Amino acid sequence: MLALPVAMLFPALWAMAPSRLVAALVSTGYFLAASRGLPQGVANFYSSDLWPALLLWAGASFSFVAVHAAAWASPVRGRPGKGHPGSGRAVRYLVAAVLTGLPPFGITGWAHPLTAAGVLFPEWGWWGLITTAAGLLVMTTRVWPVAAIALGGFWLWSTATWTEPKLPDGWKGVDLEYGQLLGRDRSLEHHRDLIATVRKAAGERASVVVLPESALGLWTPTVARLWQDSMRDLHITIIAGAAVVDAEGYDNVMVAISAIGARIIYRERMPVPASMWQPWLAWTGQAGGARAHVFENPVVEIGGIRIVPLICYEQLILWPALQSMLHGPDIIVATGNGWWTRGTSIVAIQRANTLAWAKLFDLPAVMSFNT
Repeated sequence: MLALPVAMLFPALWAMAPSRLVAALVSTGYFLAASRGLPQGVANFYSSDLWPALLLWAGASFSFVAVHAAAWASPVRGRPGKGHPGSGRAVRYLVAAVLTGLPPFGITGWAHPLTAAGVLFPEWGWWGLITTAAGLLVMTTRVWPVAAIALGGFWLWSTATWTEPKLPDGWKGVDLEYGQLLGRDRSLEHHRDLIATVRKAAGERASVVVLPESALGLWTPTVARLWQDSMRDLHITIIAGAAVVDAEGYDNVMVAISAIGARIIYRERMPVPASMWQPWLAWTGQAGGARAHVFENPVVEIGGIRIVPLICYEQLILWPALQSMLHGPDIIVATGNGWWTRGTSIVAIQRANTLAWAKLFDLPAVMSFNT
């Protein structure tokens, strides 16, 4: 995570490109390097050869590369090949940064340089985000070395004084190692095994236990009653991932379960494009795929505590976290089901991004992943 500020060099390299083609190549190199775990992850998920995964990897970079290539401006006249940017270059980069941070282009806006704000300016909140944005813009101008030195100083100071975000009292995130069985094994034995895991966490004085994405599989009245009955003698709340299926598709959700009730508290705003979110099915009158509840339910409340819920893919892009921060939350709860990421850095990147947002806004973070 502490290496995130390296991304701040990207605007300078983009701005100094001597041609639009080189700017596109720089953008491609940055995006493909940042998403380098995708080909292996896709191959794992679909149990396929690497070549289709490589094509998807290249296709995923299209919006990021296209926006930055279109926003690039030619070098200053009279200085061919130098690529020294003027003030207009900063404005163009600002437009590109906004477009790749928000939908629709921001749907695949992974590795946005603004994520580095949490490392450069921990606990600065929105001022830290604004300062980072200003630094990115200055990196596209002639005085970029000055900006690089200043940002490097903040980076060194932050690294020297770094502490991890604190876990909130009574909250516990449980990591699981069920592989691809999590969410697919609907047997009673599987649920009893998970219940035993939760009861063990409760014995360690946890009052809120967080389980990974898809932990409960399909969310039905039977599953809800089973879990609620198992909590009768415990004064705890469980936050867990599940899926709600109907005739048109499904929602990837978080549910909250306690002895007094069970309810859906969050519906994922941005499921993984292509593998989960498939909007073209609805356009062609077909059913299936996960629904995207874009900009809905940015915060949820549990026992008077306002939560930032981030499920899997939402931890890789910019706008879900920032939208939630507008509502003054108290804690970040991040879950994922990363069995398909074995041999890649994807889960590590999800954790790093989550911790970066937690540090920037001085919030505790609870994370739970299945691998």
